[in-house]
Amino acid sequence: MNSLLIDTSNQPLSVALMQDDDVLAKKTTDTKLNHSVQLMPAINELFEQSTITKHDIDAIIVAEGPGSYTGLRIGVTVAKTLAFALNTELYGVSSLAALAATVNEQHKLLVPIFDARRQAVYAGIYQWQDQQLVSLMEDQYITIEALLERVQSYDQPYAFIGRDTQSLADLLDGEKIDQLPQAQVMKKLITEPVNIHTFVPKYHKLAEAERNWINKQKHN
Repeated sequence: MNSLLIDTSNQPLSVALMQDDDVLAKKTTDTKLNHSVQLMPAINELFEQSTITKHDIDAIIVAEGPGSYTGLRIGVTVAKTLAFALNTELYGVSSLAALAATVNEQHKLLVPIFDARRQAVYAGIYQWQDQQLVSLMEDQYITIEALLERVQSYDQPYAFIGRDTQSLADLLDGEKIDQLPQAQVMKKLITEPVNIHTFVPKYHKLAEAERNWINKQKHN
């Protein structure tokens, strides 16, 4: 199976081309350019480095969230458009699971985080069990205080993972792994293909504009 993998869930951008489990080409950047500027040139660059063309693609795998609203919309929109145009299968993978899967620590809880501001994060708790990445806490928007209580309750070694571990270091305890996403790891996390037409990002939290609109409706 030839796969195109896309992760634009946060500021880092990661894309990869794979043939079965072999990586043909990959690119990961952490520049501050908008993903709308970076994504398609990065994908074209992968095909230029590879022996396959876009018409050889059998599956497109995309990070579905949580993460940046803009980043997720861009990545999912491009993935859906390409899947429809190329008549390929489309798969969504948790952005947090994809980040956790970049760390091969078999005896620790893996806690990928994205900064959601106001001392809150998007987070999940994962663990490798029999070579499978298992979710122990579903991805969610959670205060850092509540997350610390939750992860400490397992009474196991743990590590926070992600680029945001550095900016939040003073609020986190334990090990912190400053890790960029690696799109190729999503290949081993896919399950069933999604419906291209109904697939949408999983934000796990309403945008501020949506919250304000809902509050306004409640008071009308």
